This record gives sequence, structure tokens and C-alpha cells, in this order.
Amino acid sequence: MILPKVVIFFGLPGSGKGTQADVLAKHFGFFHFDTGKEIEKTVHNPAKRKDPVIKREAKFFDTGFLNTPSWVEDIVKKRTEEYAEAGRNLVFSGSPRTLPEAKGLFKVFKKLFGLKNVLIIFLDIDEETSIFRNSHRRVCHDCRIPVIWSKETKDLTHCPYCGGKLVKRILDNPQIIKERIKEYRKKSEPSMKFLKSKGIKMICIDGEKYPEVVSKDIASHFNK
Repeated sequence: MILPKVVIFFGLPGSGKGTQADVLAKHFGFFHFDTGKEIEKTVHNPAKRKDPVIKREAKFFDTGFLNTPSWVEDIVKKRTEEYAEAGRNLVFSGSPRTLPEAKGLFKVFKKLFGLKNVLIIFLDIDEETSIFRNSHRRVCHDCRIPVIWSKETKDLTHCPYCGGKLVKRILDNPQIIKERIKEYRKKSEPSMKFLKSKGIKMICIDGEKYPEVVSKDIASHFNK
């Protein structure tokens, strides 16, 4: 089985990008580069809260708007180069989110990995599903792993993985989710189309299914 060196997930908020990236990391040896968590960790760092740039980016992040592309690109580019030098295969669940970021990372991917070794996976869900999933989602306060809403998890108060308290993110209220969807349509979709136009292979997966089924659908493409 020949695996790509870089997998990039695209899809609406709540489509399962982070969940499926974790599955690839666990079963196929990828390193999950979660851009959202990298940004959240940076903008909510108490030691940096007085920094004017961090204050600006925190405001964008906490209200559902995308962060400044050049700022995000710098973070992602630096970390990508570090992992590439270490020989790691990478899976991205939050980058690139804007066209300028996509253009910058396209050059990085081409130089470090080669375009034939990069794959886009688009998780297709409806906007209604996005709003429902996000407004019902909780994350662990300690390990930050999201817990997807289901009949089995709806009454949980603590993380099933580490025991930490489950909390709702500021981002996960319906109004902010609607803004995030608008941002995705306006900025992230063009970045996906740009990368595809440059010759990067893309596969479309039905993200409305249960996570376990989505994982099997993705794995089936790797087992060909």
C-alpha cells in the first residue's frame, strides 16, 4: 500500500476533519497537524494575551472569523518544514483556509513533498448538519479531544479518553457557526479549488455517515 505523504481535509465546520485526521494518524502513521488547535493554543496563551497581534487574532478566532492568512501561514509553514525534515507524513485538518494561504503552502508542499504525494479529502455535509453537530459538540478541557454528540455521549460530563471535564467552546454556538460557514464558502472553498486546479488529486467522501463508516470509506482509497 502506497500512502500519500500529505493529506489535506476540507469540509464545512463539523464535517469531521479533525476526527478523521486522528484516525489517519492512528492507523496509518500520519502526524495530525491540527491548525485550529495550534491557533487556539497560541491566541489563548496567558503569557501572550497583551501582545497586540495576539489580541487581534484572538478576536478573530473567538468570533468565528478566519485569522490573518499571513499570520497563519507563518505558523503552518514553519511547523511543516520541521516535520518534513523529520521525515513525517502529515495530515492537515485546518489548513489552508484561505486562498493566499493555499498559494503559499502549495509552494511548500511542492518543494518538500512533491505534488503527486499530496491528497485532498473533501468531507461533504449539509449546512444544517454543520450547525447541529457544532452546536451539540463538546471538547475535553484537558486533552482538547472533541466528543461528537450521539445517544451514547449526550449525557457524558467527562472525557471518555482522559477523564477531563467536557466543555463547550466559544465557537460552538449557532450564530458563530453560521458566520464560520459563510467564511468557509467565501475563503476556504476557493483555496480547495486552487489546489485542485494545480493538479493535486481530490477525493469526495460522504461526511453525513457515522464516523466509523466515513473512516472505512477513506481507508478504501488507500487500500487500492
